[in-house]
Amino acid sequence: MSLTVLKLGGSVITDKDRPDTLDGEMLDSVTDAVGDAQIDDLVLVHGAGSFGHHHASEHGVSKTVGSSDVAAVIDIHGAMETLDQFVLSRLHERDVPAVPVHPFSVASRDSNAELSLPVQQISTMLGEGFVPVLYGDVVVHEGKGVTIVSGDELVTSVARQLDADRVGFCSTVPGVLDEDDAVIPEITSYESVADVLGESESTDVTGGMAGKVAALLELGAPASIFGPNDVTAFLDGENPGTKIDG
Repeated sequence: MSLTVLKLGGSVITDKDRPDTLDGEMLDSVTDAVGDAQIDDLVLVHGAGSFGHHHASEHGVSKTVGSSDVAAVIDIHGAMETLDQFVLSRLHERDVPAVPVHPFSVASRDSNAELSLPVQQISTMLGEGFVPVLYGDVVVHEGKGVTIVSGDELVTSVARQLDADRVGFCSTVPGVLDEDDAVIPEITSYESVADVLGESESTDVTGGMAGKVAALLELGAPASIFGPNDVTAFLDGENPGTKIDG
């Protein structure tokens, strides 16, 4: 099995500055690319964008700050289910056999905040010809109620456990940019780019570009960060944008 894991950034598929607002045109564009791709085994992950981040911020929930308020759980998870249905619908229109994997139902964190994400279900889905779709979500966290699991964490967990061959992050920018807004072709250590990794200007409870780079460096396998216009190139086997290889 040659496995590709692709994350569609929340800022790509939603209007991140307007709560619960889809960027339908961009979602159409990136799902067009997925629909046209000739890939046997693909796992998709999408971010929360203005759906999850907005509600998580309102309830004060993050990757480290939890809540035992049922209303917070239902609100955040419900917003993400809504976004996921939009994504699935677009994929189904393009004959992609996409099926949902709800992180809240399968993942958890222990008291040391270590994420547990069983992947046998995902592996079996792939074997049966489906395209599993995961998304940033709340997960039950021992001693803290629920906290946020980011799409970035899900990508690295799935890719590591299933020994993915290729990992791609579709972001709003064409790669990791230096001080002159030029794409950095390759990153092999966080320290080498720490000065240029600014935080997201929009509400983001999971770390922005800095979090993406850190997560991919921890993966220990080559990955790429690129813009929406390069999804087709990535799925065709190219390495657009910035290559991350720790």
